[in-house]
Amino acid sequence: MSRVAVIITDLFEDSEYTEPVKAFQEAGHAVVCVGLKEGQTVKGKKAGTPATVDKAVTDVSVSDFDALLIPGGYSPDKLRVDEHAVGFVRDFVQSGKPVFSICHAPQILITADVIRGRKLTGWKSIIQDIKNAGAEFIDQEVVIDGNLISSRQPGDLPPFIKACLAALSS
Repeated sequence: MSRVAVIITDLFEDSEYTEPVKAFQEAGHAVVCVGLKEGQTVKGKKAGTPATVDKAVTDVSVSDFDALLIPGGYSPDKLRVDEHAVGFVRDFVQSGKPVFSICHAPQILITADVIRGRKLTGWKSIIQDIKNAGAEFIDQEVVIDGNLISSRQPGDLPPFIKACLAALSS
């Protein structure tokens, strides 16, 4: 089974973390929360869902994992100011391993400069940011471009999770 990193910090979109993680675990995949400080408890922005950071981003490498989940909310914007988080995301996308991006997750992909020439989707308030970063924005539930699987919002979670699970089983 696969080992999935979830890069996360405070104010993540609760359902964009909890629902994919539950589905991954039910399918037998291991999930590791990667954040800025090992042992830190971060909380979701709406329901205050707690998540414990299992590993600091400075203590992991892409080779430790098979896929990366980037939940939305304010977490990606907060993470994009940390050079180690940005580097980890950049290396992950460049590795060719699956990267699952939902809602505001493209913010850290933009900072990592890895979406130029790619197709993806995200939350409506960052459409212009995605385009300015050189990507083609596509307004649909799930966009798959190579190793990058993206969705727009919590309402897209069922098809997003289905696409992520398919990528993990291939």
